[in-house]
Amino acid sequence: MQVYHYFTIIIILAAAFGYFNQRFLKLPRTIGVMIIALLTSLGIVLAATYFPNLFVQTKAMILSIDFYTILMEVMLSFLLFAGSIHIKLNDIKSERVPIIALSTIGVLISTVIVGGMMYWLFQLFGHNISVINCLLFGALISPTDPIAVLGILKSANIPKSLETKISGESLFNDGVAVVLFMAIYEISAVGFANMGISDIALLFLREAGGGILLGTALGSLGTYILKTIDDYSVEVMVTLAMVMGGYWLASALHISGPLSMVVAGIFIGNRGREIGMSSVTEEYIDKFWEMLDEILNAVLFLLIGLELLVIKFENIYILIGIIAIFVVLLARLISVGIPFFLLKKRVKFEQNSFPILVWGGIRGGISVALALALPRHNSGDMFVAITYIIVLFSIIFQGLTIGGLAKKLTAKSAKKSQ
Repeated sequence: MQVYHYFTIIIILAAAFGYFNQRFLKLPRTIGVMIIALLTSLGIVLAATYFPNLFVQTKAMILSIDFYTILMEVMLSFLLFAGSIHIKLNDIKSERVPIIALSTIGVLISTVIVGGMMYWLFQLFGHNISVINCLLFGALISPTDPIAVLGILKSANIPKSLETKISGESLFNDGVAVVLFMAIYEISAVGFANMGISDIALLFLREAGGGILLGTALGSLGTYILKTIDDYSVEVMVTLAMVMGGYWLASALHISGPLSMVVAGIFIGNRGREIGMSSVTEEYIDKFWEMLDEILNAVLFLLIGLELLVIKFENIYILIGIIAIFVVLLARLISVGIPFFLLKKRVKFEQNSFPILVWGGIRGGISVALALALPRHNSGDMFVAITYIIVLFSIIFQGLTIGGLAKKLTAKSAKKSQ
């Protein structure tokens, strides 16, 4: 019953904060909810002297919530499926080269750069953190979050092809980064000496390849079922069962659930939509997943804001976190720049796409969840604090300025062409 009460409180807060933002602040929904939650957390901390019971009870509630489990094992499957079901396969095909390059090579480059620079930074501040743990941090902070930026970019009227690049990269690099994180985590547990290159390659192949194959199988099965019936309520439940059962199966098989959901979502959103849905079913499935996506996003960003109450901050963590913001931005610049300039002669990139791709690499809840999964005794508290600082900067400053940057660059280009 206590879990139900906590869930009720979270939904009430998400609704209240969403209303307040829509009524007064008028910020992008998820960012507005998170900022209000942050301010609420700060208010509770400041009021702790006068209302100690409020602080203790609120902190106990947040501590009882396993953020990693809620996001990675429950919410992520719905969020990725809901995001990918609206992606047009033809758009993905036309932009497949930059999407694959940015979501694979880009993530690997970012992981190595962040890991190497953070190793040097930790040494500078007297923290003897191993290279493998620094690479682990690099992997968890490298995935970008499509949630906070796509709505803003749509209002900035950027080209559809650029929007596809950003959304495709974000959807796929979530899965790639999780696979990379798990692989490095396993290496750190057993030791690099006990794992050969072939073992690492097989681990990647099993996780990523298995996830893509399972997603294809789920999408094919779901499409067949949708094709054989015409009842929108049952068909909505079929997609829901496919996501929940498919993610559970991926976990049981030790393959990438995030990649499975992205592939299954693209399959259902294209082939399933084409041959398996009536216009009524299509409308209900779209509305159901859009609504679920909005609710889960509001809850996710609310929880990110409330996590401020339970994260252990020390002065040295804050200083390293501020420096790490620039490390991550530099890594993003290089990890986008290398594929961008290598592919420039083969792939058509829109005017001003490079700065928008770089600044649009917003970090989000997945990074926080992966950081919280690290053992507390192994510098985990420091990694969590640093990750949280980077994510807050990314969501608030990059999230609130990317739309203005895109509009400014578009207007500047239009002026030059006149």
